[in-house]
Amino acid sequence: MPDHPRTTRPYGFVIAVLAFAGLGASFMQTILIPIQPRLPQLLHASGEDTPWVITSTLIAAAICTPIAGRLGDMYGKRRIAMALLLLQAAGAILAALSSALIPLIIARVLQGMAAGVIPLGISILRDVLPAKRLGSAVALVSATLGVGGALGLPLSALVAENFDWHALFWVAAGIAVACFLLYAVFVPASTMRTPARLDVVGIVGLSLGLIGVLIAISRGSEWGWGDTRTLGFLIAGIVVLLAWGFLELHITDPLVDLRVSARGAVLLTNLASAAMGFALFASNVVFPQLLELPVGTGIGLGLSLVAAALVLAPSGVAMMAISPIAGRLERLRGPKPLLIAGAGVIGISYAAAILFHAEFWQILIVNILLGVGVGLGYAAMPALIMQAVPASETGAANGLNALMRSLGTSIASAVIGAVLAQSVTTSGGVTGPTEQGFMATLAMGLGAALLCVLLAVLIPRTKKFPETAAVLEAPLEDAVSA
Repeated sequence: MPDHPRTTRPYGFVIAVLAFAGLGASFMQTILIPIQPRLPQLLHASGEDTPWVITSTLIAAAICTPIAGRLGDMYGKRRIAMALLLLQAAGAILAALSSALIPLIIARVLQGMAAGVIPLGISILRDVLPAKRLGSAVALVSATLGVGGALGLPLSALVAENFDWHALFWVAAGIAVACFLLYAVFVPASTMRTPARLDVVGIVGLSLGLIGVLIAISRGSEWGWGDTRTLGFLIAGIVVLLAWGFLELHITDPLVDLRVSARGAVLLTNLASAAMGFALFASNVVFPQLLELPVGTGIGLGLSLVAAALVLAPSGVAMMAISPIAGRLERLRGPKPLLIAGAGVIGISYAAAILFHAEFWQILIVNILLGVGVGLGYAAMPALIMQAVPASETGAANGLNALMRSLGTSIASAVIGAVLAQSVTTSGGVTGPTEQGFMATLAMGLGAALLCVLLAVLIPRTKKFPETAAVLEAPLEDAVSA
């Protein structure tokens, strides 16, 4: 049995630091949403080029998350997480000092790389916590992937409306530096390592393949799905990923162990993660527009940006509040029923939204219910993954699971964007999607939730690997400082 990190600090401090770091990383994903329409003017760039500020963050997060997980297994999860936090801080400072497109894109790439902090934090919990504390802690840290974005929206809106937009990134830099210092003080270093050769070819292959696919998905609705650029990036990305997969199956120390990833429990959990990511993003597109469009359109509620953000923020609070309950349910019933329940609640939310969306309080209630479902589902997925893989591979496995959630949101962005673009009309002097377009999008969210339920039902029972943290059942006063 390898040595495991032990800490003289109460476990609550460790959990709080990992959750705070997760909130900071997910906050970076939504930080520019309040000022996205103003980016061409702020950056003195064309409206065709400024979406790269958002796309670059998405691509960097998707690429770096599984890579960071593997590096964490090899060189230490705490060490890699702290390196990502430094990159996040550097990106935020660069963005705060930038007023041009290219430097801001570079800064956003650095910020996107920090997304790997969340799956690394989940893997650290498995190494550090006793089994009785693991479920609730994993639920909380996993939920930060959605909580940070939901709570970050009103904060970003308030800062953007009352201060220079660069202040958003000074706030982000402060969060990243604080997380780095808290990691250094409270998170113990793990002695668990997976000795292996660094798979440079695997890193390059995965990166190039995902870049091609994600650029095609994220820009396809703007370029046109039959455009040579869209098809070129998509085909090239798929070809590279196929070649990458072939190589990964035939080398000794692959970046991603595809044989482990092909196990029924892991594969179906990852597919369910993609479906849930799609379902979550559908609401992120529809609800803000329904709240902010003018009343004269016949579908909008006419709220200001800040008011709309405050209506949506309780969803993040619901995700966080449900975490301890989700942890207890996971211990009592197991993660599979929890995932089924979470996806089912999301499905109920979308069904309710299709019927009730004429008042802001209806969207508020539906979105809170959605947050509960996402909180349950996000608590279950890492637990299912960690049951199905050995402790030496939790970093890479959780990273791949987070990647699948990102792919789900990316696909949702492309599909929903195309649907709403096809339903644009002018009503009351305002151009925007029709009610039919919004209802079609909500129906797709419902379909994704039902698909997630089906995939969760099909997840097979698997041999449960021993919880590595079980050796830490000794009282804290007997622990040795890391």
